[in-house]
Amino acid sequence: MNTSSSNFSQSELDKFDELAQRWWDPAGPQKALHALNPARLGYVAQRTSLADAAVLDVGCGAGLLSEAMAQAGACVTAIDLAPNLLKVARLHGLETGIKVDYRETSVEALADASPASFDAVTCMEMLEHVPDPASIIEACARLLKPGGRLFVSTLNRTPAAFALAIVGAEYIARVLPKGTHQYRDFIKPSELAAWLRTAGLVLEDVSGLMYEPWRNSARVVSRTDINYLACARKP
Repeated sequence: MNTSSSNFSQSELDKFDELAQRWWDPAGPQKALHALNPARLGYVAQRTSLADAAVLDVGCGAGLLSEAMAQAGACVTAIDLAPNLLKVARLHGLETGIKVDYRETSVEALADASPASFDAVTCMEMLEHVPDPASIIEACARLLKPGGRLFVSTLNRTPAAFALAIVGAEYIARVLPKGTHQYRDFIKPSELAAWLRTAGLVLEDVSGLMYEPWRNSARVVSRTDINYLACARKP
């Protein structure tokens, strides 16, 4: 493993590692993530060509989005620091025959080793789980080729997000394990935009990502006060 950074929380890694064996169960603890995945993939595919593109999936977990992008024709490298998740990702890839290059490394270390290597970088539902999200954005920017795009999804720090993403999803509907999110770590779009500017990226779009637990489905919407997606380009 090459971390080259302390920009991770061991308790967060342990929490998600414990979910590894049921990550690919659409009715399991990651049920909501399965529902979000088609909408996330659609958002990316509408804004960059995935066919034969070199794509990096940062904080890939057990590979839900990684496999989907590879199936859409991308050459996908996927990184995470949770070893059990990567084991499950590799095993699932063997079962499906979908090829993804999984690596246990930090994004900062990969940026040091392989700058300007990717046409697109995705970082979904990850920024709110690290101590220094701005460092993640900066490393993602370094990894992009000129003209490449970064795709991010995270949670807005609003009362509505607290009510739905924590109280509703974790304690009432129980579609997420309790303790999945901490409200203090949610990120306002203005904060994300500032980090993107500092990293030299141009923000192109911010859209909402609406999860509907009664249908167990998700769609891209204009409302950004709970979950949202962002796309930024490297000039």
